Amino acid sequence: MKLDFKNAKKLQTLKGFGTSSCWWSQYCTGEAAEVISEMLYGDSGLGLNIYRYNVGAGYDRGNCRVTNPWRLTESLYEFDREAQQGHYNFENDKTARDFMKLCLKKGNIDTVILFANSPHWSQTSTGQSTGSLLYHTCNIPKMNYKKFVNYMLDIAEFFLNDGVPVKYISPINEPQWKWGGSYVWQEGCHYETQELIEIYRLFAQEIIDRKLPVKLYGPESGEMTGLTPEYLQALKNDGLIMSVMPIFAYHSYHGDDDYETRIKFKNDLVLKNPELRFDMSEWCELPNKSPTDSFKAALITARIIGQDLILAGAQSWTSWVAVNQISVKEDGRDYGDGMLTATNDFSRFYTAKRYYATAHFSKFIPIGSVCLDTGNLPENGNSLNAFSFLTPEGKTVTVIVNEGERASILFDGNFSRMKIISSCQNEALKTEYDGEFKEKVTIDKNHLLTVICE
Repeated sequence: MKLDFKNAKKLQTLKGFGTSSCWWSQYCTGEAAEVISEMLYGDSGLGLNIYRYNVGAGYDRGNCRVTNPWRLTESLYEFDREAQQGHYNFENDKTARDFMKLCLKKGNIDTVILFANSPHWSQTSTGQSTGSLLYHTCNIPKMNYKKFVNYMLDIAEFFLNDGVPVKYISPINEPQWKWGGSYVWQEGCHYETQELIEIYRLFAQEIIDRKLPVKLYGPESGEMTGLTPEYLQALKNDGLIMSVMPIFAYHSYHGDDDYETRIKFKNDLVLKNPELRFDMSEWCELPNKSPTDSFKAALITARIIGQDLILAGAQSWTSWVAVNQISVKEDGRDYGDGMLTATNDFSRFYTAKRYYATAHFSKFIPIGSVCLDTGNLPENGNSLNAFSFLTPEGKTVTVIVNEGERASILFDGNFSRMKIISSCQNEALKTEYDGEFKEKVTIDKNHLLTVICE
């Protein structure tokens, strides 16, 4: 593989990296919170700048089918089913909010996104936050759309007044999926495209009427293909929505081995809509076949990060959850899909190998870096990938992902110095070389390299 830096084309400018605090941060306290907040948002850790906070839909204890506590979220709104009255209780979900504030103190967060998997349970047709009883059916009646809007924006105002720098409201998450039915496992709500547009219009008008310093975000489509182009076109056709919606956010699930889908997404959607910012706001290996102690998970994650940025044109990249439950399968290995994995009470937590995939990007590629097209595509059946960026300080950073045999990469550029940071199964973020520039870099099988050239 040859990287042509002399003729490299400058692409989009990066807005950063993030993760979600959904379902785990409400249990993360004490020493665990101190350590994990630094690992995620501190300078010694990943230095993430995007924080995705879940506005939980809550649950009626007498009408709830989810049994896993890490799939339920305490709501800031309480509703008395007998009296048919509700009120806000801003003491709820306090552990999660305290964790967010701990992360904010690190000084790196510039973007907080409030997102909802479902309207509050009291606003839904079923009285549950897990979707309709019929698949592919919206779980909120039109008469409650405005209640949902006010609920989300009231909470946004509370956060803003509490000093949380909320920038974006994302009221809908993965609208195309079936959500609900006979088997439920988490909060979710299906929306047809027209339902999505009606709700976004109400949000847009209320944001304007309240003069809130926030913008709309979403619609967090669950994949890059399927209905995603339809969502984009429908949103673009509505001037009111677009007046407060500068970002189209999507998830890049269901195409991990298909880099050509990312190229098509960029050509068909991103390049044809230069007025919009495109954010990849959620991804994890799905289904997750990689144990947390396997470096294969890091290789896959790094490949997806790089392809989403360089090939698909995303301006930011956010992982699904930072922490998930320890999930031991029949083979005795943990298959939690977070960057870290923990017991329910955080008495024990561990770093998953995929954490280092994010580190190879976020620790060395700051906000404001420019993606570079160096004239190369994945090689050897998608097993060798290289992704390059130009930092605001003028350094050229390349992340190389090798899932195949030992390989060589030629650096064609005018550089004087080179630094190489390496990770593999048995070591992480090791400075392998720091010296004069060399044109050829060799990468072993199943290794990650970050190469910094000056």
